[in-house]
Amino acid sequence: MNAPHDPFREGAAAAAARRRRSLAIALLCVLFAALVFSITAVRLKQSTAAQPVAAGQVVR
Repeated sequence: MNAPHDPFREGAAAAAARRRRSLAIALLCVLFAALVFSITAVRLKQSTAAQPVAAGQVVR
C-alpha cells in the first residue's frame, strides 16, 4: 500500500506543526468574532437603554 500523497513534501513533524498552527489561527478567528459580537451587543444594549421611551411604546 502506498503512503498518502504529501503535496508539500514535508515530514510528519512539519505536517503536525502546520496543523497546530492552522488550528490556533482558526481558534483565534472564532475568539475574535465572539469578541466583536459581544462588544456590539453590549454597545447596542447601552444605546437602546439610553433612549427615552416614546408614548405608547411597549417597554420590555
